[in-house]
Amino acid sequence: MPHTGFTLWLLAVSIGASAVGGTLGMAGGIFIVPALTVFGGLDIHAAVAASIVSVIACSCGSAASFLTSSLTNIRLAITLEVATTSGALTGVLLANRLPASSLCALFAAVLLVSAWQMLGRRREFAHDAEQTHASDWATVLRLHSSYPDQALGRSVFYRVRRLHLGLALMYGAGLISALLGIGSGVLKIPAMDSALRLPIKVSSATSNFMIGVTAAASGVAYFIHGDMQPAIAGPVAFGSVVGAWLGARLLMVIPSDKLRLVFVVVLVALAAQMLMTAVGFHPVAHAA
Repeated sequence: MPHTGFTLWLLAVSIGASAVGGTLGMAGGIFIVPALTVFGGLDIHAAVAASIVSVIACSCGSAASFLTSSLTNIRLAITLEVATTSGALTGVLLANRLPASSLCALFAAVLLVSAWQMLGRRREFAHDAEQTHASDWATVLRLHSSYPDQALGRSVFYRVRRLHLGLALMYGAGLISALLGIGSGVLKIPAMDSALRLPIKVSSATSNFMIGVTAAASGVAYFIHGDMQPAIAGPVAFGSVVGAWLGARLLMVIPSDKLRLVFVVVLVALAAQMLMTAVGFHPVAHAA
């Protein structure tokens, strides 16, 4: 049973991680796993299970704010979630068959490519939606929409492009999410940004709506295996709800170009961490 100090530390870590993750639309799970294992000394399986709970809590904590502000594209989220959940279920089946070092190296490569693609789209042009033809399937499914941008002070219309490519990338995001025990938002947002050509704020909010469903699909397996520890998952879940609520409010006021730049920095930092993990380098020893 964790002592009071450790419980408070769990709360602080989950609030901070989920506030940053909620702002970026990727939940705080990807920060919580290294924090719990490197600084908290927890077993990786317990940390991953707590991370899954954090992802679900973060999604629930900020979803209402994004829905109220009309940033979330619900029709698009439901469409993409079919592919992402299928990928997550596939990842659960493959979880014990692939070496962790290879997965970390692959994930790092994906993050670096995503960062490069997002950096190339620093500016979101208002006329882009008018010059490029929309995907036929996106039109049939009525996925195009608009959102109110508080930083610009006006409503921004956007069209969904290359839906088939987006579905393929979402399957891969769900697959890697289940294999590594992280929220798939870190892969969904670059996919929606680069393939579907969505505004960064819409990508973040829609990703946040989706990650809870993806995490629930893979979290069942961790629960069945007995990796869920209530004394760990409880404080993490509560802190994640609070942090996600704070992150949702930050997303609404941060300019899109600044948000994109922050996300690129986070992607590069996570890629470096994954590469160090792949080669077995741990700069900080586990706590006793």
